[in-house]
Amino acid sequence: MTSKLGEINLNLPNHDNFHAQLLGLTDSHIHYFAQNPQFPQKKVGVHKRMLPAFQALVAKAKELGITIEIASGFRSFERQLLIWNNKFTGKTAIKNIQGETLAFDKLSSWELIQAILLYSALPGGSRHHWGCDIDIYAPNLLSQDQQLQLEPWEYEQDGPMAKLSSFLAKEAQLLGFYFPYDCYRGGIAKEPWHLSYAPLANQYQQAFDIKKLNQCVGKADIKGKQTIITNLDKIVEQFIVNINPELLSTNTQVTGAFHG
Repeated sequence: MTSKLGEINLNLPNHDNFHAQLLGLTDSHIHYFAQNPQFPQKKVGVHKRMLPAFQALVAKAKELGITIEIASGFRSFERQLLIWNNKFTGKTAIKNIQGETLAFDKLSSWELIQAILLYSALPGGSRHHWGCDIDIYAPNLLSQDQQLQLEPWEYEQDGPMAKLSSFLAKEAQLLGFYFPYDCYRGGIAKEPWHLSYAPLANQYQQAFDIKKLNQCVGKADIKGKQTIITNLDKIVEQFIVNINPELLSTNTQVTGAFHG
């Protein structure tokens, strides 16, 4: 299937609101909704123009006995900043690609940043800012004593999300979704739960501006700021543009991509 780039026209002039969307500084493009009527106060957010495609995916899965829910949808810059700073200061554990917890106090600033970026995006550089990238799971596929960990093994053949993975492999692309982190490429870890809606995501990717990201990071109260700014080109190359090229437009040059 080729990308449906252009079916949804975002009108991408260099105006403040659009770049605020790219960086997670606004939620003007986001639709919030409750997934479970028993918990109406607990809401997730997705891009307003992605909602019909997501609803179609949910309905298709329901026909096969799979209840799709969003584990993580839109995340603001502030939310991503909290995640980042908690990891940088050791409040939240950092794991390597083997799942082993690292001793963060024994890492240099640059080593620490690389370790964080394996699983958590740089604030301002998360695809979750766009609202068209979501982490999904099927709660009805978990047993009563199971709790979702969002780890690759859960989505493999013998994992609880195996039926969901099989469904997504057949149906997701038909509705315009793809997996930006289908495998580990030396940057971001494999994320079989992370879906990206190509008609929107491709356009956000094309509008990526490293200068604006640099400015945003420079103004933020982010841990490791100087090391981040010094190595921003490397971060972009290893952890931002290093994604699955499937469904990206082959007719338009893609200059960047975010992860989350």
